[in-house]
Amino acid sequence: MKYALIADLHGNLEALEAILAHAGGQGVGRYIFLGDMVGYGPDPERVLEVCRHMVSAGDALAVLGNHDAAACGRDATHAMNDAARAAIEWTRSCLKPRHQQWLASLPLMLQRDRMTWVHASAWRPAAWTYIHNAREARNSLREAGSTWVFSGHVHDPMLYYTCSDLRVVGVRLLERRPTILQPRRDWLAIVGSAGQPRDGMPGARYAVFDRVRMEYTIHRLAYDSAATAAKIRAAGLPERFARHVEGAVLVRPGTSGIE
Repeated sequence: MKYALIADLHGNLEALEAILAHAGGQGVGRYIFLGDMVGYGPDPERVLEVCRHMVSAGDALAVLGNHDAAACGRDATHAMNDAARAAIEWTRSCLKPRHQQWLASLPLMLQRDRMTWVHASAWRPAAWTYIHNAREARNSLREAGSTWVFSGHVHDPMLYYTCSDLRVVGVRLLERRPTILQPRRDWLAIVGSAGQPRDGMPGARYAVFDRVRMEYTIHRLAYDSAATAAKIRAAGLPERFARHVEGAVLVRPGTSGIE
């Protein structure tokens, strides 16, 4: 089976629609939403309607992200920076009780067929630890105990793998180039953000994992990001979130906290 791995949509309906259209042409049989379906973006309700319907129809699985947890009241927002907190407060005002209840019901992690899906790290997933280096990747791999671990949260794609001497090495992959993830190693793939890129390259990013051929491929898709940015501004959300969608690389503000 082919799995579409979609992380950090952040209320970006246009990005979601582009990904679903493209993945349908890739022969994808199951969609995995790796958390943070809401937050930052202008269409949290509509994005959740699509995700919720796909999960209930058996076409998708979903795990909880930190913005999802904050939006449904499962987590507090005190650890977030000011801009992220403002976006969550706005998002909460948009969601109906059924959306909040559905988010609250999501697991932090799912495992099957030697695969693990988790928003942040499999090591203490509720702590929302960022995987920025090989040491943090090793912690997640060790805790997951799976051959293939797929995560989001970082917004920047990266692939980590174990070596024969037990070192963990990180590499960046070219887009649209399949990489064989041989089961003699353990692998941790951070798929990047579908709806809030932070690397200066606009587009909806997601990945496809072919479980039979063990091929992992990153895709970045063009979509109407200008329309998304315009809706972010019209909603009165922080300007930085519109700029990210447009492809800007911004220096993070001096406020502390998880994004």
